[in-house]
Amino acid sequence: MKVYSRLLCAFALGGIVITAANAETHLTVYTAFEADQLQDYAARFNAEHPDIKIEWVRDSTGIITAKLLAEKDNPQADAIWGLAATSLLLMKSEGMLEPYAPKGLDQLDERFRDEANPPSWVGLDAWVASICFNTVEGKRLKLPKPTSWQDLTKPVYKGHVAMPNPNSSGTGFLDVSSWLQLFGEEKGWKFMDALHENMAFYTHSGSKPCKDAARGEIPIGISFAYRAAQSKAEGAPLDIIIPTEGIGWDMEAAAIVKGTFNADAAKTLMDWTVSKEAMKMYNQNYAVVAIDGMAKPVKYFPEGISKAMIKNDFEWAAQNRTRILTEWQKRYDTKSEPKS
Repeated sequence: MKVYSRLLCAFALGGIVITAANAETHLTVYTAFEADQLQDYAARFNAEHPDIKIEWVRDSTGIITAKLLAEKDNPQADAIWGLAATSLLLMKSEGMLEPYAPKGLDQLDERFRDEANPPSWVGLDAWVASICFNTVEGKRLKLPKPTSWQDLTKPVYKGHVAMPNPNSSGTGFLDVSSWLQLFGEEKGWKFMDALHENMAFYTHSGSKPCKDAARGEIPIGISFAYRAAQSKAEGAPLDIIIPTEGIGWDMEAAAIVKGTFNADAAKTLMDWTVSKEAMKMYNQNYAVVAIDGMAKPVKYFPEGISKAMIKNDFEWAAQNRTRILTEWQKRYDTKSEPKS
């Protein structure tokens, strides 16, 4: 889509013509990676591929998903690197992705790849739900430490909980879709009705509830383990809670956008995203990566994350995404923060 070539002009010097060319490919990459990861991720890729410059377009999962869908007939992205697998499944069903089998595909855990051959997308790492509990604020407000999702519906927590809006946030959507799978649809909506009674507000960012809890602006934030561990490492008085019922999760995934004029560069990026070097990079922030056995423990991540991850039906979540979000919007959006 956007290939910029810088050609040095030909100069005639004493009858001798000297020409030079320096071509650089600019790859437009849509992402929902955390903003503080982008510079490092691009730099590591460029260490091996300095001729491909990544131009990031970054926002929350729901916003990037909506942007891609709106651009379906006039794609502006070359590739997607770091977006929920449920979003990419939706785009696959719309015929928006270019199938490609990256080098190293056979090393991936089968859960971390599209079932088609060649696949339309590949998974990179898993991000998982968690509860961020500010111990200082909890003590001040005499709040017991919650240990389960159901605990959060108790009257003692009224006005003390925040979570992401699933229409804006992939973390919010994995929460909602996992509760519907854990409890069944009828009981899942009843659980969310009760949780809504205790909700102070819904954010448009998956990390913000934990950031707010870390700052003491809310005692309890439903967020994801990466952001909780980052905040704890920075000194926040947080307990990171893995609810006893199990936790929802999604994969950060990558794909090539159908119609890109930079297919070769996009394939190079895809090859690198599933390389062992990339897995080591993801493992700095996430405890579960796509190559089985590669992940090392991540500081401040609670134990037992892998065992707590529910059997997530990504196909069901993707196929029912619009219906789930419409119902959630109708029931709960009155407590959403204004969009900035």
